[in-house]
Amino acid sequence: MTATANPLAELLAEKGVLLADGATGTNLFAMGLESGEAPEMWLESAPEKIVKLHQDFVDAGADIILTNSFGGTRQRLKLHDAQDRVVELNRKAAEIARAVADAAPRRIIVGGSVGPTGELLVPLGAMTYEDAVAAFAEQIEGLKAGGIDVVWIETMSAVDEIRAAAEAAVKAGLPYVYTASFDTAGKTMMGLHPSDIHRVAGDVGDGPFAVGANCGVGASDILSSLLDMTEADPSATVVVKGNCGIPEFKGAEIQYSGNPELMADYARLAIDSGARIIGGCCGTSCDHLAAMREAIDTHKPAPRPSLEAIIERIGPMKNARAAAAADMPTRPRRRRG
Repeated sequence: MTATANPLAELLAEKGVLLADGATGTNLFAMGLESGEAPEMWLESAPEKIVKLHQDFVDAGADIILTNSFGGTRQRLKLHDAQDRVVELNRKAAEIARAVADAAPRRIIVGGSVGPTGELLVPLGAMTYEDAVAAFAEQIEGLKAGGIDVVWIETMSAVDEIRAAAEAAVKAGLPYVYTASFDTAGKTMMGLHPSDIHRVAGDVGDGPFAVGANCGVGASDILSSLLDMTEADPSATVVVKGNCGIPEFKGAEIQYSGNPELMADYARLAIDSGARIIGGCCGTSCDHLAAMREAIDTHKPAPRPSLEAIIERIGPMKNARAAAAADMPTRPRRRRG
């Protein structure tokens, strides 16, 4: 697909900075999803709740909504005895999001959410690269049939798995975006550093339309990763989709520390740090997203922030080792409960 046929590219060229949506999982839990229940099963048992989630994000100002298909590979669906319904469920996920997008009063991009398979690739695990490509291709077949605009590969850790998903997107003739989760001492669990994100799949098809980071451990941490990514390649289109503050245990539940004001400031700092697509991940509600929308629309460009300035405005980094490497303060340890 050429750049002129890429709706995401067209909208980004028109608006300059785009707002992606917020959390899927934590918002569905708030709607009644039980722990251990697959969000993808709600595509059939509670489709009206998936519609509401997408619609609420659109109403809050999102330019991009992601399908409810993060765990939509055969390997993940097998945990819920749905491994033979990959195409069907992913098509349904895309159709629901597409219908909401098409009914909106402005252009909305539908990204087909593709998460990790949950398997380790050879030599660390049993899954071959070819099997990974096949798994992602099966999922993307359904997403394409349902009408997505772009394959959105997210929360990745391993280079080979990103490349496999990218190869599957190219086989489907779709543009792709990929984001990694830098949640382990400032790197992904498999050791990928933010500054190396651009080289992961640059030779797969025409290369990614955008790369970036999502999830992780906190807003300051992901902005630190963003600085590394945009410094490594200032010309790249970079995505940042951070958690709503820092996750903390409150009794048996995880809660996120960020309020709408913090997420608005995160969005401003993300723009000044070079991000072109900004959204929220775990804990990010529609109220947070609406504040981010206003922040983007009213933002006046400022100089590129230092990590010190980010920490001063957003709060300490959660990742002790990454912060220590930058000689930065971290949040004090707290006991759970």
